[in-house]
Amino acid sequence: MLRDMAVELDERFRRLINPTARLEKLAEGCRWAEGPAYFPAGRYLVWSDIPNDRMMRFDETSNTVSVFRAPSGYSNGNTVDRQGRLVTCEHGNRRVTRTEHDGSITVIASHYEGKRLNSPNDVVVKADGSIWFTDPAYGIDSDYEGHKAESEIGACYVYRVDPLDGSIGIVADDFVRPNGLAFSPDEKKLYIVDTGATHVTDGPRHIRVFDVSERGRLTGGSIFATCTDGLFDGFRLDDQGRIWTSAGDGVHCYESDGTLIGKILVPETVANVVFGGAKRNRLFICATTSLYAIMLPVNGAKTF
Repeated sequence: MLRDMAVELDERFRRLINPTARLEKLAEGCRWAEGPAYFPAGRYLVWSDIPNDRMMRFDETSNTVSVFRAPSGYSNGNTVDRQGRLVTCEHGNRRVTRTEHDGSITVIASHYEGKRLNSPNDVVVKADGSIWFTDPAYGIDSDYEGHKAESEIGACYVYRVDPLDGSIGIVADDFVRPNGLAFSPDEKKLYIVDTGATHVTDGPRHIRVFDVSERGRLTGGSIFATCTDGLFDGFRLDDQGRIWTSAGDGVHCYESDGTLIGKILVPETVANVVFGGAKRNRLFICATTSLYAIMLPVNGAKTF
């Protein structure tokens, strides 16, 4: 029962958990499960198994698991755009791509000012069609999650791809290792994780929050929350603006005021989450070697 795995830190968390719900293990056998993306029309989930260079598929109608794509370019973060297409960050190919409805692959971003990107990590699509992604160096640090190489750009930035002309611009340049990112439900704020503690002693392990202008510029950037167990990685928001984020001991839930109100404990380190199901109230969890899911009495923010 979920009551045995839920930790209430604030009474506001109590109504977000159904005590009779169960943490379900849907799949196992991955090396590092990441980047879940849910497709409502087909009721299936796609996620990345980065070190195994493959993408997996969970069919919610039959509870079956299959390989979606292999090799996958050491894919990491995935999302679904407003036209129902898969958008993917590829560590190995050092690019962001879109899988069209006919199965062909379109390259969205691979270079900035003539230099190859490091290893795009996570990606979101705004309602105006702009594509925002982070570009740390995890995929070129070693051959485990990509191909070991030197950074051509020499830094780790957050980028925006213009929806009209496809141009790529830097929107944030003061991160050590930018990682997961997501918009608030009204898209007026952008939350971005910095996992710089993986490379810098006492480095950042927090989520920052930015104000988003109509022209796609970011201002602010204050620390929203600091991880209390391990590191944040990928996360999603529900339709009330609460953040449900990965952490070392499970999924942490933050109110929009930055208060950690509760946790869902998971037996493996969590890398990323996504809301899915027919009502967007099933939280899918990518955790190290496995895919889990929990039914919640809350709904994920609508992003399509």
